[in-house]
Amino acid sequence: MPYMPVTSSMFLLAETREQPMHVGGLQLFVPREGQSASELAEEMIESFAACTEIHPLFRKRPASPVTLLGNVAWSYDDEIDFDYHVRRAVLPRPGRVRELLRYISLNHGTLLDRYRPMWEVHIIEGLDDGRVAIYNKIHHSIVDGVSALRLLQRMMSNDPDDRSGTAPWDPALVGEKRPRKAPSIRTRISGLADTAVQVAGLGPAAAKVAVAGFREGGLVPPLSRAPRTILDVAIGSARRFASQQWELSRLRAVADALDITINDIVVAMCSGALRSYLIDRDALPDTPLIAAVPVSMHTDGDHDGNAVTAIMVNLATDEPDPERRLAKMVESVRGSKSVIRGLRPLQALALGAANFAPLAFATVPGFVQYVRPQFNIIISNVPGPSEHLYWNGARLDGVYPVSIPMEGLALNITVTTTVDHINFGLIGARAQVPSLQRLLTHLDTALEELEKLASIPER
Repeated sequence: MPYMPVTSSMFLLAETREQPMHVGGLQLFVPREGQSASELAEEMIESFAACTEIHPLFRKRPASPVTLLGNVAWSYDDEIDFDYHVRRAVLPRPGRVRELLRYISLNHGTLLDRYRPMWEVHIIEGLDDGRVAIYNKIHHSIVDGVSALRLLQRMMSNDPDDRSGTAPWDPALVGEKRPRKAPSIRTRISGLADTAVQVAGLGPAAAKVAVAGFREGGLVPPLSRAPRTILDVAIGSARRFASQQWELSRLRAVADALDITINDIVVAMCSGALRSYLIDRDALPDTPLIAAVPVSMHTDGDHDGNAVTAIMVNLATDEPDPERRLAKMVESVRGSKSVIRGLRPLQALALGAANFAPLAFATVPGFVQYVRPQFNIIISNVPGPSEHLYWNGARLDGVYPVSIPMEGLALNITVTTTVDHINFGLIGARAQVPSLQRLLTHLDTALEELEKLASIPER
């Protein structure tokens, strides 16, 4: 039984009935010319069922026994029950996007079965615009958002005439490589020595972060405290999902005009939207909200799995002026990123673990109610495909991430970029985040404010 990394074990340990710990995604496909939505859905079902060679990633589940520290090993199933894992659904009439989002909202709040490999794929037809949707969910102990998108991209082609579409668990696509030679003793010693150096540097790295906290005016150091808001509460298991896309060219134009990054624009849109939403609820705190912004540590050619750290960002939601709010937020982002760039990989991961450490106690009764949060929301930006993709000629028309609300974090905002669009996925605890759809309107207004700052003409 292979050893389970501590990060994976923590995602399993943190899971409760009210806090499922799976990530997901919604993809929309336009059938190829002359093909109906029903025919495309049937083709997907047949192709997925025919792919009986399963990559180990899709066969793994937690092994027994469970220790006081959680699961410590993986087991692998030899056979997969496709009738369970791959599901076909037809939306009720009138088949609007509203019905699709309702379907995802209802299914994202249900736990994955730990006695099976922890993933599901839902092929959904019945949309009135003729598109077919795929909703997938997979446990966060197995992959992070970057790895999940890699799986999606590998099952498709940039050639609209290609007809070799297969399932995401096809070993030929998921990255099975020839076994490498066992590392030499010299290589092993060198690797252990490098790890030891990085571990020994954790103390100085922590001191460096602390010093930077004084030097960098906008830096939010680990273990600081955020204001208490209506988002930092205990949650139920019911979910509500909302999504919308904007033309990437709009964000790029603003970023170029203001000499900032597209990711800065994304965080600024969230900042403005959250400020407006909390004002609507008469619940805006006097001090600024703090966001945890994951930073991927994946490199080209590395293995799928979890490799992520995080920075803390001052969202400046207490600032009514959009220009000053943006300046404070950008200062905070740059200060935090400068600290990350000065750390070794293991040290950067350790910093992320320190930032996320309070989440380990969130399910302890009373913790969320009586301990001030370290941050109020997680805002993630996951790069998606950089070219138009097709599955057996069906064009990928939208990619929307579906992430994880948690105890004390009733709302999560995750963004995926594609060739022409930026796709926002908002997932919230249904009872604790009312009128979630209003946040989409506020995001649009926030982008318009940024366009005015950049002196971009109204659309």
